[in-house]
Amino acid sequence: MATYFPIDAGVEFDCVNSDLIGFDWLAGTADFVIPQDSRRALRVRFALVGVSRMLDEMTLSIETAPGVDRGLVPHHFAYRVEGSLFSDSAAARLWSEIFGPASHYCFVTGGGCLDVLTAVPPEFAVIPR
Repeated sequence: MATYFPIDAGVEFDCVNSDLIGFDWLAGTADFVIPQDSRRALRVRFALVGVSRMLDEMTLSIETAPGVDRGLVPHHFAYRVEGSLFSDSAAARLWSEIFGPASHYCFVTGGGCLDVLTAVPPEFAVIPR
């Protein structure tokens, strides 16, 4: 069973009204809409991207049985996740064998979610759009 630990992204917003607007694998960045702020976006930077996935649906339906959402906070954007199926996948295990232990981070929006396995916690910054 997955357990979600909320992370402070440095800016508060209702994630239901956000969306992923850019992902750059080489730069290790993902940009998200900050609702009601058309001039800025939230950039999440990963020093080392291991394995990632983007889902165009609300998160979690593929992780646990319906209704199981230990640690989820309504309308919260960023989480560190323990015990997920994603972090126990064959690709994740292989990456961890080569690069060392990794943590699962999940970023939830109204249109979907981004999951990333990385050995280094993400950094957050508000950037111009």
